[in-house]
Amino acid sequence: KNPTERAFPQSSGSAEGPSDVTITAPGHTAHAGAAPASAPAWTSPAWTWPDALAGVVPPLISPLTEAGEPDAGALRALVEHILAGGGTGLFVLGGCGEGAWLTLAQRAAVVRAAVAASARRAPVLAGCMLPATGPAIEAARSAADAGAAALVVGSPYYFAVDAPAQRRHVEAILDAVPLPVLLYNIPPATHHVLSPELVASLAAEPRVLGIKDSAGDLKAFQAFTRIKRARPDFRVLQGHEAVMGASLLCGGDGLVPGLGNVAPALFAALIRAARGAELERVAALQEQIDSLGALHAVEHWLPALKAAAAHVGIGTGMPSLPLQPLSPESRARVAALVDRYAPGVESRD
Repeated sequence: KNPTERAFPQSSGSAEGPSDVTITAPGHTAHAGAAPASAPAWTSPAWTWPDALAGVVPPLISPLTEAGEPDAGALRALVEHILAGGGTGLFVLGGCGEGAWLTLAQRAAVVRAAVAASARRAPVLAGCMLPATGPAIEAARSAADAGAAALVVGSPYYFAVDAPAQRRHVEAILDAVPLPVLLYNIPPATHHVLSPELVASLAAEPRVLGIKDSAGDLKAFQAFTRIKRARPDFRVLQGHEAVMGASLLCGGDGLVPGLGNVAPALFAALIRAARGAELERVAALQEQIDSLGALHAVEHWLPALKAAAAHVGIGTGMPSLPLQPLSPESRARVAALVDRYAPGVESRD
């Protein structure tokens, strides 16, 4: 056995998770080649990890030029829009950021542009959501070189993998790069679940900051929140917009909304309402989010989201190939939804 296998308890790999979850306290054998547990991650006086991950951390779109290359100017405008709307972190190269579809050079350009635009006001987390460990490590090293503050790591995919393989994947990335990691559970994209047991065992590593859960399974989400009993600084963020209000009320910390590219202030308001126990306000804001989310059903959800961002002056609406921009008729439908359900967001069409 290698040291990382001794460090983490074995997981049963259950998709639903246990009725309760515990973790081994930190203090295990350090990963070879990784930063010591006591060494600080990339930080700034402007933010801390516990606070940044307890707010709005939108998964940024990757604005592209008409030629299909990253648009640094549009990304800078997006960062300003998100931070002005109450965003506390910037997650690039996730699903909304087309991370798995961009080239290595394009991904590095996106990270560099986001880091420059953030000017250390908020952390930049870079997705390494590639199907196998080798490409994910390559992406992780590139993101670290480009200045990312943390990595976002999910399950391998394309081939079937079990919980031990998922653990080896995460551990190998931790071994390769000294940055902290936010786990990402997104079964609709990876076709695999990160179980609460596996996540609890990985949380014994101090550099595992928390998890973004986009499965929409509130039972599993609540199991993730119970990890905080043994690891209070572990953060649990909801990425499924339809259950964001409920997730905050049942112990979730932060939100990772794709619609935060368009209306970040809407989600910041939801967090404030939930923390203030304003239940009617939470319900009203969730209804507004659901209504705005109808734009995801206008043709393909990703060009629709990019069209919504373009409507408020960010980017051109161009997705990466093989997807195409929305038709003019569909862009008008998206614009109408934004105008109705994201009031106060300036239209620049």
